[in-house]
Amino acid sequence: MARELNLEVLRKALGEVPQHLFSPFPVSVSSGDASRMGEVISLIEKVIETPGYREEILSVAPEIAGFDPKNPGVFFGYDFHIGEQGPKLIEINTNAGGAYLNALLAHAWGIDCSFEDEFLSMFGEEWILAGRNGAPSAIAIVDDDCESQYLYSEFVLFRNLFERSGIRAVIAEAKDLEYRAGRLWHGDLPIDLVYNRLTDFSLEDESHRSLRDAYLEGAVVLTPHPRAHALHADKRNLSLLCDPAKLVEFGLDEDAAEILSGGIAKTRIVAKQDPESLWRERKKLFFKPAGGHAAKAVYRGDKITKRVWEEILSGPYVAQEFVPPVEIDAILSGNPITLKCDYRNFAYRGKVQLLAARLYQGQTTNFRTEGGGFAPVFVQEGNR
Repeated sequence: MARELNLEVLRKALGEVPQHLFSPFPVSVSSGDASRMGEVISLIEKVIETPGYREEILSVAPEIAGFDPKNPGVFFGYDFHIGEQGPKLIEINTNAGGAYLNALLAHAWGIDCSFEDEFLSMFGEEWILAGRNGAPSAIAIVDDDCESQYLYSEFVLFRNLFERSGIRAVIAEAKDLEYRAGRLWHGDLPIDLVYNRLTDFSLEDESHRSLRDAYLEGAVVLTPHPRAHALHADKRNLSLLCDPAKLVEFGLDEDAAEILSGGIAKTRIVAKQDPESLWRERKKLFFKPAGGHAAKAVYRGDKITKRVWEEILSGPYVAQEFVPPVEIDAILSGNPITLKCDYRNFAYRGKVQLLAARLYQGQTTNFRTEGGGFAPVFVQEGNR
């Protein structure tokens, strides 16, 4: 990995580069581990397409997940830790931020990736799969408090990309959208497609009512959407995806079920476990809210108090085996540092588009670590 970071590529695209967004250190992964992560992702998509899995998940999902808009959803993030037993999936995100930023970072490190055409093609495919013809005329990139979002620069990148391709694009507050006359509007601009960056995964907030109504009436193509989150990203789903017997029941052969279950950190639904047994095992576990995001309300078992334990027992939590992340030793400003590393696979329809890493210190990933942030991944031949 003798290549160097070309900061001018980042400055030209972003202007001022936010602190701690990008790490100055690249990381590597073996081609064997990269291939195994791709295989796990492909098998997950295969399971999610089965009627048995869908029936089991949707029977307990929010009502809005029952609406099928037909488009699968863009930019899923599959996060892995890599240990002695190989890659282990720790979670799936259906509104995974950072794809454009990481593609840009890879380009700045000299990694060959023609990402812009692929991203545009993906949004075009979403449009067609949702039953539309031609191409969208106007796209809104939607979130709450957009300009305060840490990854706001990525919203700007996508807006500019859409506009260069001839599509009108706006960055819009969800509360500013209006559903009237059978269309979703942002001011006087009718919106055809929404690139959804909200973390209200079921669109339950009152400020999201117009978007919710337009989506359920088929008046706008929303991507990603509530059904995608219910089928993929609710962390309780991992308890099924890591169970080889359930996987065979859903239709995988035994070999595929063994590969998939072995590639996911063992996950259990707290409400279905004996609390005393879990408490005894807690030091080997991570506890995560079923619908959480950005590592909020995530607890490492060896650090929880009795008060937090009561909160976990009363909420929709999962208990996941602790899979230590890879650690990277580096020199920053003349001083040695150790950074933890997780690997995010950005994927569409079960195919990996981009492999990136996040470097950090502390319990979970964050963008507050000196020397941390998104990092490029160089794939090296071999099996580790």
